[in-house]
Amino acid sequence: MGKRNNKAEEDLDSLKTDYKKLRLSVKTTRLNARV
Repeated sequence: MGKRNNKAEEDLDSLKTDYKKLRLSVKTTRLNARV
């Protein structure tokens, strides 16, 4: 277990966060489009 592994996990976490934000924004946009 080295720093490289931690860096990879950090990148993965940031990627997941970005994905969640994207999904959330898309969901919000769809809701606004319906109304």
